[in-house]
Amino acid sequence: MLTKRIIPCIDVDLDEDGNPAVYTGVNFEDLKYTGDPVEMAKLYNEAGADEFVFLDITASADGRETMLDTVSKVADEVFIPLTVGGGIRTRDDIKETLRAGADKVSINTAALENPSLIEEGARSFGSQCIVISVDARRRYDEEGEYYAEVDGESCWFECTIKGGREGTGVDVVEWSREAESLGAGELFINSIDTDGTKDGYDIPLTKAVCDNVSTPVIASSGCGGPEDMYEVFTDAGADAGLAASIFHFDEYSIRDVKEYLDDHDVPVRL
Repeated sequence: MLTKRIIPCIDVDLDEDGNPAVYTGVNFEDLKYTGDPVEMAKLYNEAGADEFVFLDITASADGRETMLDTVSKVADEVFIPLTVGGGIRTRDDIKETLRAGADKVSINTAALENPSLIEEGARSFGSQCIVISVDARRRYDEEGEYYAEVDGESCWFECTIKGGREGTGVDVVEWSREAESLGAGELFINSIDTDGTKDGYDIPLTKAVCDNVSTPVIASSGCGGPEDMYEVFTDAGADAGLAASIFHFDEYSIRDVKEYLDDHDVPVRL
């Protein structure tokens, strides 16, 4: 059985002085300064993370380039697979991000606006480099394709773009299936509804995607501890669990999470 991956993530933005900084928020809002991206990357590499994710959270919304200088500095500090997302719009952007030291690129807005970018990226650099990120939110109406029950109500999950600022009307499960068919090597599923809450991952969302694709799925948003990792692996079928706050604020170490999972018969790399 393949081991489950534990992945810390940093959300990076520019501070008031224009310097890259890590921020943590709730429901994609109320962002608070958390630390320096390069220093945090170094700590997670030493802590036993399986992979590391660097997200430039305002590049797409602001229409600017990804912070490649910072990406390069982070890449110098991590010796595990590095995924970089935010502001990646073209084949050249993918190329330059990989050249800066990323092993994979995470694409959201540009892929939804131009799905052929997935195919072009997979053909040029390999499917293993192309991660499609989905910022999902629940909708309780009749506009969706795939429905799940959440707290006794039927809902579907909508893809959003530009850091969750704009809805698209596109069903997450339908889009995940399309992205897979175009060559995506991995799906990175974020829930706006559970982001930063520490109340657990969005199990209905994650399970809906996992049940409909064969591509590996990274579950994100809402992790409050090892029990939540266990639940998203066993109940939803995720291949990897991503977390930020619990690691950033030393509530749990990566070792704590892995030992808990190992004790509960979930295969992990210790």
